[in-house]
Amino acid sequence: MKAKQVTLLGLWVVLLGLMSVTQVIAADLLPPQQPIHAASVTLQERLQDKSFTKDFAKIAKFVNEVIYPHTDFDRISALVLGGLWKTATNDERERFKNEFQTLLVRTYSRAFVEFKDWSVRFLPLEMEPGATKVVVRTEVLQPGIQPIGVNYRMLLSNGEWKAYDIMIEGVSLVTNYRTTFASEVQNKGSLNAVIEGLVKRNAEALAAKASARS
Repeated sequence: MKAKQVTLLGLWVVLLGLMSVTQVIAADLLPPQQPIHAASVTLQERLQDKSFTKDFAKIAKFVNEVIYPHTDFDRISALVLGGLWKTATNDERERFKNEFQTLLVRTYSRAFVEFKDWSVRFLPLEMEPGATKVVVRTEVLQPGIQPIGVNYRMLLSNGEWKAYDIMIEGVSLVTNYRTTFASEVQNKGSLNAVIEGLVKRNAEALAAKASARS
């Protein structure tokens, strides 16, 4: 995976989960903004427990439980694969979604431990009546650097707003991964081979974390 995309993913997971809870009051936010705020509150509260942050398996499980309700992994997976999603079998779709989710959560969990000084300012959100898709605009604040513009693509699904893409200074996480996986499929010859590669990378990464802790 390219360094640029690792950096993008790492920033994405930090932004979604480690936002300062002092910047806003939930009641002041519109419905599409509230899931982002809710996830940040839950994660920051748990982050205070230093013993918890030493157990990677617990962190990964907890992070998955927190972000899953607020993230449309089905839609993300379909958008990331693009045309490949249409030709994939149901089994390939399900396996890719599971492994890609594991990849995101694994990176999210690492960021959950390593990044602690982010705060986020929600920018004004204008919504048309009955809108089911909006872009939540924010600025990421950190001491010593310029604010970073971050936009979340949010979709209303079964009465709940969920994130399905994030754009950091105009760069889309979905678009970046679509390019990566399309290139991997071309190089490896099939989507199934790419999925097997994801399975291996995820297993090795989780095993390395467990080994480092023991």
